[in-house]
Amino acid sequence: MKAPILELYFFESCPYCQRVLTVIKELKVVVAYKNIHDDINEMQKLLYITGKKTVPCLFINGDPMHESLDIINWLKSNIESLDKTL
Repeated sequence: MKAPILELYFFESCPYCQRVLTVIKELKVVVAYKNIHDDINEMQKLLYITGKKTVPCLFINGDPMHESLDIINWLKSNIESLDKTL
């Protein structure tokens, strides 16, 4: 089974984003990072797809998931099927 493609929409000063970023680092999961404060196009894409600018938002194969604790629980529950960094 192929690992899902993960994209995290976030910004640095968000405490909920930091919670998710810490877990991603601990689990060594491969994630594409989309900082909505650094790239206006990423913010617009998030708003277009989800109807809101709320972060963190983890896209899993193109499907958005909000809420930091939901994201963390999903990552931990699916760790075996996720690509890892070296």
